[in-house]
Amino acid sequence: MELKIKRLRESAKLPTRGTQGSAGMDLYACIDEEITINPGDLEIIPTGIAIALPDNTCVAYLYARSGLGVKHGICLSNGVGVIDSDYRGEVCVGLCNVSDKPYTISPSERIAQMVISPVIIPELIETDNLDATERGAGGFGSTGKQ
Repeated sequence: MELKIKRLRESAKLPTRGTQGSAGMDLYACIDEEITINPGDLEIIPTGIAIALPDNTCVAYLYARSGLGVKHGICLSNGVGVIDSDYRGEVCVGLCNVSDKPYTISPSERIAQMVISPVIIPELIETDNLDATERGAGGFGSTGKQ
């Protein structure tokens, strides 16, 4: 499989994998100067790249970098970013600061990770009845704490 990547700015860094076993590719901030994200603030950080997924059986998911999230409270403002197969605009990362301290993003800093995954596109069939299961409609803790 190929992932086509277009640099939209000369300073853009292509995504990289930290190790051979890394599922995600690191995305880099393509900014000219530092951006400080204050507690409770949201910022959209450009990466300077656009991508072309092979077809509609693929999606690119954007996830927080664990170090930024755990150590600094910097996470994706929408939880998980979804880049659809037909999107050709700039990949941008919405970040939020859920900590009590400002955090400064530097130019070319790794800000998120991108994972390419398969998509299953089912045929939708409206019905009045769903198959019964042992769990049924139980949710939100219905299976217990442990």
